[in-house]
Amino acid sequence: QLVQSGGGLVQSGESLRLSCTAEGFTLNFNGIGWFRQAPGKEREGVSCIVWDDGSTYHADSVKGRFTITRDNAKNTVNLQMNTLKPEDTALYYCAAVFTSYGTRRLPDRKNYPYWGQGTQVTVST
Repeated sequence: QLVQSGGGLVQSGESLRLSCTAEGFTLNFNGIGWFRQAPGKEREGVSCIVWDDGSTYHADSVKGRFTITRDNAKNTVNLQMNTLKPEDTALYYCAAVFTSYGTRRLPDRKNYPYWGQGTQVTVST
């Protein structure tokens, strides 16, 4: 299972960090992604990372503000979110895939069979 932590309520301009830990899997995932879903909107890819080479993808809306990193020893992927904006408010999910996709396909949520439980991020003005 994928276990998420972090999230919460912050003011505009502040930071949060989300973590996603893979528990109970005997193989390493090839790709981990963070997605978010705001009320009434589609779930969108925010940031993704290829586990082997560390290459990353960030949506245009978060470039320069969000950073995705992996911790091999802890089997964890972190999403550092800085300079948060009210439009970042959403339910955030991590997802994982064993198939070896590159950063071009990782932002597509349909490629992920494993999902975390979701964590709320709320940014107030």
